[in-house]
Amino acid sequence: MTTRPIPNLTFHILSENRSIALLTMVSLLSVSFVPSIFADDTASPGAAMTKAANRFVKTLSEDEIKTTIFDYDSPKRVGWHFIPKDSRKGFQWKKMSKSQKVAAMNLLQSSLSAAGYTKARNVMQLESFLYSVEQGKGNVRDPERYYFTLFGKPGSDAKWGFSFEGHHLSMNFVVKNDKLISVSPSFYAANPATVKSDRLQSVPKGTRVLASEEKLAFFLVNDLSETQKSKAIFAKKAPKEIRAAGEPQAPNEKPIGIKGSDLNKKQLAILKGLVVTYAANFPIKIGTAKITQIEKDGWGNVHFAWGGATNPGIGHYYRIQGENVLIEFVNTQPDAEGNPANHIHCVWRNPKGDFAIEIEK
Repeated sequence: MTTRPIPNLTFHILSENRSIALLTMVSLLSVSFVPSIFADDTASPGAAMTKAANRFVKTLSEDEIKTTIFDYDSPKRVGWHFIPKDSRKGFQWKKMSKSQKVAAMNLLQSSLSAAGYTKARNVMQLESFLYSVEQGKGNVRDPERYYFTLFGKPGSDAKWGFSFEGHHLSMNFVVKNDKLISVSPSFYAANPATVKSDRLQSVPKGTRVLASEEKLAFFLVNDLSETQKSKAIFAKKAPKEIRAAGEPQAPNEKPIGIKGSDLNKKQLAILKGLVVTYAANFPIKIGTAKITQIEKDGWGNVHFAWGGATNPGIGHYYRIQGENVLIEFVNTQPDAEGNPANHIHCVWRNPKGDFAIEIEK
């Protein structure tokens, strides 16, 4: 397996509106068509991850194994965060040999769809932009300052975990008997949300790594009637951050906002497209299973809640919650150049338990 090249960010700018239109159109037709927009993938992502993990392990020295591999039950497995840190668990990509870097990225590729992997690499590339703005922060802003960690021994008859983490990315997986059983928390962020200067040629002005996650939500909230908005909008001011950031489990709170059953056909299609945007980060079988489960639970039971302004440039937040889905998005912080509300945090969590740990009710 070879590492896929990173697509030029400019391509995503040009194709952004077409992608959003496609997502909404697919949702309007039928959720059963959703798999067609997921990137191609292996038939069994868990088996592919096990093979890729073992290839990666074979490149490690004894000392590197001690840095990279922990017991499955280690408290470090459920310790996650996306803030910049001086140190993190695991083996830093920057310190790997060329062959180790290829093996590590092959493991990450096997854990995500092509879309999810590209998005992660583009988030990493934004660190170069931050460094160009904040050179006084030393080595904290670095597109190679990301860490790979394994928990347990990867095997076809074993239960093991994988963490990929650094500033603005935290992805956490559990594989059991070659089946990928947990993919959350799955966190992406973008600073700046929209690049507003020509500072770097590699990150051109207009770049929006998480465009669909924001645009579709604006489409939805601004399509609501005043009566619908009174149900959906729970606060005039957006929360400063997603809830339970860095905590092992998501908040166990009742859904708020407007139910899918109170949306018209067009609005429900946009909501579906928004959820698909997040699910499409996962391997095709996993993303498809997530959407199929939501369909089984009933889109009418999915809640959409909004906080803050309903136009860009002012703090805004949304939450999507159903029996088997919890998505949170916040954009309230200024970017590194001081542009207001231009710094996105968003996450997919499992209301029934992240890290393959079921929450007791």
